[in-house]
Amino acid sequence: MKNNLLITSLIAATCLALQPVDAQAQNGRNPFVPYSEVGLGLGTASYYGEIAGYRKPLKSTFLMMRWSAGAMYTRHFTPRLAARASFTWARIAGDDYTYNRKDLNSGIVQYARNLHFRNDLKEFALSGIYQFVPDGRNPNYRAKLTPYVFLGIAAVAHSPEARTPVGFGTTPDDTEQRWVKLQPLGTEGQGQNGVKPYSLVTLAIPVGFGVKYRLNDRFGLAGEIGFRYTTSDYLDDAGGAYPDPTILKDDLARVMSDRRLEPTAARKGGDRVAELQNYLNTNDPMGVLAADPAYATRGADGVFNDGYMTVSFQVHYVLTPRIKCPPIK
Repeated sequence: MKNNLLITSLIAATCLALQPVDAQAQNGRNPFVPYSEVGLGLGTASYYGEIAGYRKPLKSTFLMMRWSAGAMYTRHFTPRLAARASFTWARIAGDDYTYNRKDLNSGIVQYARNLHFRNDLKEFALSGIYQFVPDGRNPNYRAKLTPYVFLGIAAVAHSPEARTPVGFGTTPDDTEQRWVKLQPLGTEGQGQNGVKPYSLVTLAIPVGFGVKYRLNDRFGLAGEIGFRYTTSDYLDDAGGAYPDPTILKDDLARVMSDRRLEPTAARKGGDRVAELQNYLNTNDPMGVLAADPAYATRGADGVFNDGYMTVSFQVHYVLTPRIKCPPIK
Protein backbone atom coordinates (compact mmCIF):
# COMPACT_ATOMS: atom_id res chain seq x y z
CA MET A 1 0.00 0.00 0.00
CA LYS A 2 2.81 2.36 0.96
CA ASN A 3 4.66 1.52 -2.26
CA ASN A 4 1.55 2.27 -4.33
CA LEU A 5 1.13 5.58 -2.53
CA LEU A 6 4.79 6.48 -3.13
CA ILE A 7 4.56 5.63 -6.85
CA THR A 8 1.36 7.66 -7.21
CA SER A 9 3.01 10.63 -5.49
CA LEU A 10 6.05 10.47 -7.79
CA ILE A 11 3.88 10.33 -10.91
CA ALA A 12 1.81 13.26 -9.71
CA ALA A 13 4.94 15.30 -8.95
CA THR A 14 6.34 14.53 -12.42
CA CYS A 15 3.11 15.63 -14.06
CA LEU A 16 3.05 18.88 -12.14
CA ALA A 17 6.65 19.57 -13.13
CA LEU A 18 6.14 18.88 -16.84
CA GLN A 19 2.71 20.37 -17.46
CA PRO A 20 2.87 24.11 -18.27
CA VAL A 21 0.11 25.10 -15.86
CA ASP A 22 -0.66 28.74 -15.11
CA ALA A 23 0.05 28.42 -11.42
CA GLN A 24 3.68 27.50 -12.06
CA ALA A 25 4.12 30.35 -14.49
CA GLN A 26 2.57 32.87 -12.11
CA ASN A 27 4.72 31.98 -9.14
CA GLY A 28 7.92 32.23 -11.26
CA ARG A 29 9.13 28.64 -10.99
CA ASN A 30 8.62 28.00 -14.74
CA PRO A 31 7.90 31.26 -16.61
CA PHE A 32 8.44 29.71 -20.07
CA VAL A 33 8.18 26.10 -21.25
CA PRO A 34 10.39 25.34 -24.29
CA TYR A 35 8.51 23.61 -27.07
CA SER A 36 8.99 22.27 -30.60
CA GLU A 37 7.04 22.42 -33.84
CA VAL A 38 7.23 20.81 -37.24
CA GLY A 39 6.13 22.31 -40.53
CA LEU A 40 5.64 21.83 -44.26
CA GLY A 41 5.85 24.54 -46.88
CA LEU A 42 5.20 25.18 -50.57
CA GLY A 43 6.13 28.22 -52.60
CA THR A 44 8.27 29.75 -55.31
CA ALA A 45 11.97 30.12 -56.13
CA SER A 46 13.84 32.79 -58.10
CA TYR A 47 17.45 32.93 -59.29
CA TYR A 48 19.99 35.77 -59.47
CA GLY A 49 23.27 35.55 -61.36
CA GLU A 50 24.80 35.98 -64.83
CA ILE A 51 21.53 35.15 -66.61
CA ALA A 52 19.20 37.16 -64.33
CA GLY A 53 21.11 40.09 -62.92
CA TYR A 54 21.09 41.56 -59.44
CA ARG A 55 20.73 45.01 -61.03
CA LYS A 56 17.10 44.29 -61.94
CA PRO A 57 15.76 42.51 -58.84
CA LEU A 58 12.05 42.71 -59.67
CA LYS A 59 12.51 41.37 -63.20
CA SER A 60 14.86 38.63 -61.98
CA THR A 61 12.42 37.66 -59.23
CA PHE A 62 9.23 37.33 -61.24
CA LEU A 63 10.11 36.63 -64.89
CA MET A 64 11.20 32.99 -64.52
CA MET A 65 9.87 32.11 -61.08
CA ARG A 66 9.83 28.38 -60.34
CA TRP A 67 8.71 26.19 -57.39
CA SER A 68 9.98 25.23 -53.95
CA ALA A 69 8.91 22.79 -51.20
CA GLY A 70 10.28 22.26 -47.72
CA ALA A 71 10.03 20.60 -44.32
CA MET A 72 11.31 21.98 -41.03
CA TYR A 73 11.73 21.30 -37.32
CA THR A 74 11.89 24.26 -34.93
CA ARG A 75 12.81 24.31 -31.24
CA HIS A 76 11.77 27.35 -29.20
CA PHE A 77 14.23 27.88 -26.35
CA THR A 78 13.03 31.26 -25.05
CA PRO A 79 9.95 33.43 -25.70
CA ARG A 80 11.82 35.13 -28.58
CA LEU A 81 14.67 32.83 -29.70
CA ALA A 82 14.42 29.55 -31.63
CA ALA A 83 16.58 27.29 -33.78
CA ARG A 84 15.42 25.56 -36.96
CA ALA A 85 16.63 22.66 -39.08
CA SER A 86 15.08 22.63 -42.55
CA PHE A 87 15.24 20.87 -45.89
CA THR A 88 14.23 22.74 -49.05
CA TRP A 89 13.92 21.38 -52.57
CA ALA A 90 13.70 24.16 -55.15
CA ARG A 91 14.03 24.62 -58.89
CA ILE A 92 15.63 27.75 -60.34
CA ALA A 93 15.96 28.69 -64.00
CA GLY A 94 17.27 31.41 -66.30
CA ASP A 95 17.21 32.18 -70.02
CA ASP A 96 19.07 34.93 -71.90
CA TYR A 97 16.45 35.01 -74.67
CA THR A 98 13.46 35.37 -72.34
CA TYR A 99 15.19 37.87 -70.05
CA ASN A 100 16.54 40.27 -72.71
CA ARG A 101 14.46 40.03 -75.89
CA LYS A 102 12.22 42.99 -74.94
CA ASP A 103 15.13 45.21 -73.89
CA LEU A 104 17.98 44.72 -76.37
CA ASN A 105 19.39 48.19 -75.70
CA SER A 106 20.56 47.15 -72.22
CA GLY A 107 20.79 43.38 -72.76
CA ILE A 108 22.14 42.80 -76.25
CA VAL A 109 25.33 41.07 -75.02
CA GLN A 110 23.32 38.61 -72.93
CA TYR A 111 20.74 38.16 -75.69
CA ALA A 112 23.56 37.32 -78.13
CA ARG A 113 25.10 34.90 -75.59
CA ASN A 114 21.91 32.77 -75.77
CA LEU A 115 22.53 30.68 -72.62
CA HIS A 116 19.91 29.11 -70.40
CA PHE A 117 19.71 26.58 -67.58
CA ARG A 118 17.59 24.94 -64.93
CA ASN A 119 18.85 23.60 -61.60
CA ASP A 120 17.16 21.56 -58.88
CA LEU A 121 18.57 22.58 -55.49
CA LYS A 122 18.55 20.40 -52.37
CA GLU A 123 19.23 22.60 -49.37
CA PHE A 124 19.80 21.59 -45.74
CA ALA A 125 19.93 24.61 -43.43
CA LEU A 126 20.40 25.43 -39.74
CA SER A 127 19.00 28.83 -38.78
CA GLY A 128 18.44 31.00 -35.74
CA ILE A 129 15.09 32.77 -35.40
CA TYR A 130 14.21 35.96 -33.50
CA GLN A 131 10.51 36.68 -32.83
CA PHE A 132 9.49 40.31 -32.41
CA VAL A 133 6.44 39.29 -30.36
CA PRO A 134 7.41 36.91 -27.52
CA ASP A 135 5.58 33.70 -26.73
CA GLY A 136 3.68 33.36 -23.48
CA ARG A 137 4.08 30.94 -20.59
CA ASN A 138 3.60 27.79 -22.67
CA PRO A 139 2.71 26.77 -26.25
CA ASN A 140 -0.97 27.45 -25.60
CA TYR A 141 -0.11 31.10 -24.98
CA ARG A 142 1.64 31.78 -28.29
CA ALA A 143 1.02 35.20 -29.79
CA LYS A 144 -1.72 35.41 -32.41
CA LEU A 145 0.49 37.20 -34.95
CA THR A 146 4.29 37.02 -34.77
CA PRO A 147 6.74 38.69 -37.18
CA TYR A 148 10.23 37.17 -37.14
CA VAL A 149 13.64 37.22 -38.84
CA PHE A 150 16.12 34.40 -39.42
CA LEU A 151 19.79 33.92 -40.29
CA GLY A 152 21.69 30.68 -40.81
CA ILE A 153 24.02 28.55 -42.87
CA ALA A 154 23.14 25.91 -45.46
CA ALA A 155 24.67 23.22 -47.64
CA VAL A 156 23.19 23.06 -51.14
CA ALA A 157 23.52 20.20 -53.63
CA HIS A 158 22.88 21.22 -57.24
CA SER A 159 23.49 20.21 -60.86
CA PRO A 160 22.70 22.70 -63.69
CA GLU A 161 21.16 21.42 -66.92
CA ALA A 162 20.39 22.87 -70.36
CA ARG A 163 18.65 21.72 -73.54
CA THR A 164 20.65 20.51 -76.50
CA PRO A 165 20.30 22.37 -79.84
CA VAL A 166 17.60 21.37 -82.29
CA GLY A 167 18.86 18.48 -84.38
CA PHE A 168 21.71 17.57 -82.07
CA GLY A 169 20.51 14.04 -81.41
CA THR A 170 22.15 10.71 -80.99
CA THR A 171 21.27 9.71 -84.58
CA PRO A 172 20.81 11.72 -87.81
CA ASP A 173 17.04 11.31 -87.58
CA ASP A 174 16.88 12.30 -83.90
CA THR A 175 15.82 15.96 -83.65
CA GLU A 176 14.55 15.92 -80.05
CA GLN A 177 15.99 18.48 -77.66
CA ARG A 178 17.20 16.89 -74.42
CA TRP A 179 18.08 18.30 -71.02
CA VAL A 180 21.70 17.36 -70.25
CA LYS A 181 23.84 17.92 -67.15
CA LEU A 182 26.39 20.65 -67.75
CA GLN A 183 29.06 20.18 -65.06
CA PRO A 184 30.42 16.88 -66.49
CA LEU A 185 30.86 18.60 -69.89
CA GLY A 186 33.28 21.24 -68.57
CA THR A 187 31.73 24.02 -70.68
CA GLU A 188 34.40 26.55 -69.62
CA GLY A 189 37.28 24.10 -69.92
CA GLN A 190 36.97 22.62 -66.44
CA GLY A 191 38.69 19.28 -66.20
CA GLN A 192 41.24 20.30 -68.87
CA ASN A 193 44.70 21.85 -68.49
CA GLY A 194 44.62 21.55 -64.71
CA VAL A 195 41.35 23.47 -64.23
CA LYS A 196 39.21 21.72 -61.63
CA PRO A 197 35.49 21.15 -62.25
CA TYR A 198 33.26 23.29 -60.06
CA SER A 199 31.73 21.60 -57.04
CA LEU A 200 28.14 20.36 -57.08
CA VAL A 201 27.86 21.18 -53.36
CA THR A 202 28.01 24.79 -52.22
CA LEU A 203 27.49 26.72 -49.00
CA ALA A 204 24.82 29.38 -48.69
CA ILE A 205 23.74 32.00 -46.16
CA PRO A 206 19.94 31.99 -45.66
CA VAL A 207 18.55 35.30 -44.40
CA GLY A 208 14.99 36.53 -44.40
CA PHE A 209 11.81 37.38 -42.55
CA GLY A 210 8.33 35.99 -42.06
CA VAL A 211 5.06 36.22 -40.18
CA LYS A 212 3.39 33.45 -38.17
CA TYR A 213 -0.34 33.25 -37.42
CA ARG A 214 -1.71 30.99 -34.66
CA LEU A 215 -4.82 29.11 -35.72
CA ASN A 216 -5.25 27.26 -32.41
CA ASP A 217 -3.19 25.59 -29.69
CA ARG A 218 -1.73 23.06 -32.12
CA PHE A 219 -1.74 24.54 -35.62
CA GLY A 220 -0.35 27.69 -37.18
CA LEU A 221 0.33 29.26 -40.55
CA ALA A 222 3.37 31.19 -41.75
CA GLY A 223 4.51 33.16 -44.76
CA GLU A 224 8.26 33.58 -45.30
CA ILE A 225 10.67 35.22 -47.73
CA GLY A 226 14.29 34.09 -47.66
CA PHE A 227 17.34 34.96 -49.78
CA ARG A 228 20.40 32.72 -50.14
CA TYR A 229 23.78 34.07 -51.24
CA THR A 230 25.97 31.11 -52.20
CA THR A 231 29.70 30.48 -52.40
CA SER A 232 29.33 29.27 -56.01
CA ASP A 233 29.24 31.20 -59.28
CA TYR A 234 28.07 28.12 -61.17
CA LEU A 235 24.45 27.49 -60.24
CA ASP A 236 23.88 28.60 -63.86
CA ASP A 237 27.06 26.98 -65.30
CA ALA A 238 28.32 30.44 -66.35
CA GLY A 239 31.11 32.05 -64.38
CA GLY A 240 34.14 32.76 -66.60
CA ALA A 241 35.27 33.17 -70.17
CA TYR A 242 34.62 31.14 -73.30
CA PRO A 243 37.28 28.42 -73.53
CA ASP A 244 39.30 27.41 -76.54
CA PRO A 245 36.84 24.97 -78.15
CA THR A 246 39.65 22.62 -79.14
CA ILE A 247 40.31 21.71 -75.50
CA LEU A 248 36.72 20.63 -74.80
CA LYS A 249 36.12 16.90 -74.53
CA ASP A 250 33.59 16.34 -77.33
CA ASP A 251 31.07 17.90 -79.72
CA LEU A 252 28.35 18.04 -77.06
CA ALA A 253 30.60 20.05 -74.75
CA ARG A 254 31.42 22.46 -77.57
CA VAL A 255 27.83 23.15 -78.60
CA MET A 256 26.68 23.55 -74.97
CA SER A 257 29.57 25.90 -74.20
CA ASP A 258 28.91 28.49 -76.92
CA ARG A 259 25.33 29.06 -78.11
CA ARG A 260 25.89 32.47 -79.78
CA LEU A 261 25.68 31.29 -83.38
CA GLU A 262 22.46 29.31 -83.05
CA PRO A 263 19.72 30.95 -85.14
CA THR A 264 17.02 30.03 -82.60
CA ALA A 265 16.68 30.61 -78.87
CA ALA A 266 18.47 27.76 -77.13
CA ARG A 267 15.66 26.87 -74.71
CA LYS A 268 12.41 27.87 -76.41
CA GLY A 269 13.32 27.73 -80.09
CA GLY A 270 12.24 31.28 -80.99
CA ASP A 271 13.86 32.84 -84.07
CA ARG A 272 16.68 35.28 -83.23
CA VAL A 273 18.03 36.13 -86.67
CA ALA A 274 15.52 38.83 -87.60
CA GLU A 275 15.87 40.61 -84.27
CA LEU A 276 19.66 40.52 -84.47
CA GLN A 277 19.63 41.74 -88.08
CA ASN A 278 17.45 44.66 -87.10
CA TYR A 279 19.41 45.62 -83.98
CA LEU A 280 22.91 45.16 -85.45
CA ASN A 281 21.86 46.63 -88.82
CA THR A 282 23.46 43.83 -90.81
CA ASN A 283 22.41 40.89 -92.94
CA ASP A 284 25.06 38.74 -91.28
CA PRO A 285 24.47 39.07 -87.52
CA MET A 286 26.15 35.74 -86.73
CA GLY A 287 29.33 36.96 -88.39
CA VAL A 288 29.27 40.05 -86.18
CA LEU A 289 28.77 37.97 -83.04
CA ALA A 290 31.69 35.72 -83.97
CA ALA A 291 34.10 38.56 -84.77
CA ASP A 292 33.23 41.38 -82.35
CA PRO A 293 35.01 41.01 -78.95
CA ALA A 294 32.12 42.88 -77.31
CA TYR A 295 30.11 39.65 -77.58
CA ALA A 296 32.83 37.39 -76.19
CA THR A 297 31.63 37.55 -72.57
CA ARG A 298 30.26 34.33 -71.07
CA GLY A 299 30.30 34.91 -67.29
CA ALA A 300 30.91 37.84 -64.95
CA ASP A 301 34.15 36.22 -63.72
CA GLY A 302 33.60 36.48 -59.97
CA VAL A 303 31.88 39.88 -59.71
CA PHE A 304 29.02 38.35 -57.71
CA ASN A 305 28.30 34.75 -56.83
CA ASP A 306 24.91 33.28 -57.66
CA GLY A 307 21.97 33.46 -55.29
CA TYR A 308 18.32 32.52 -55.06
CA MET A 309 15.21 33.50 -53.16
CA THR A 310 12.32 31.40 -51.92
CA VAL A 311 8.82 32.48 -50.91
CA SER A 312 7.17 29.85 -48.74
CA PHE A 313 3.67 29.39 -47.32
CA GLN A 314 3.80 26.98 -44.38
CA VAL A 315 1.63 24.93 -42.02
CA HIS A 316 3.03 24.29 -38.53
CA TYR A 317 2.10 21.76 -35.86
CA VAL A 318 3.15 22.28 -32.23
CA LEU A 319 4.62 19.31 -30.39
CA THR A 320 3.99 19.32 -26.62
CA PRO A 321 4.63 16.52 -24.14
CA ARG A 322 1.53 14.74 -22.96
CA ILE A 323 1.72 12.66 -19.77
CA LYS A 324 -1.47 11.11 -18.49
CA CYS A 325 -1.61 11.66 -14.76
CA PRO A 326 -3.78 9.60 -12.44
CA PRO A 327 -6.25 11.52 -10.33
CA ILE A 328 -5.02 12.33 -6.81
CA LYS A 329 -7.44 11.17 -4.17
